[in-house]
Amino acid sequence: QVQLVESGGGLVQPGGSLRLSCTASGRNFNAYTMGWYRQAPGKQRELVARISSGGTTNYVDSVKGRFTISRDNAKNTVYLQMNSLKPEDTAAYYCNTVPPLTGYWGQGTQVTASS
Repeated sequence: QVQLVESGGGLVQPGGSLRLSCTASGRNFNAYTMGWYRQAPGKQRELVARISSGGTTNYVDSVKGRFTISRDNAKNTVYLQMNSLKPEDTAAYYCNTVPPLTGYWGQGTQVTASS
């Protein structure tokens, strides 16, 4: 059974940092471009960062300079380092391939930036 399990979310004050992890099991994702997506209440899910199998990264403008995506192929894990968090970063965060594979969405991890 293929699973993508996200972790590392939490409640932080604006300006704070969090590091999210996404660990895959049941399938090797090393050859795939992987991405972190987020969905805020009442909004569509959006792709915020992606990393190719070769390590090339891309970010949505709203997180450039604050978020860093990385991967450890030996551990089948993708990370998202989030610094200088803003209230508008509050959302449930998910990982998946880019484009996303239907049925591989995990439970997500909630990030809340609030004072």
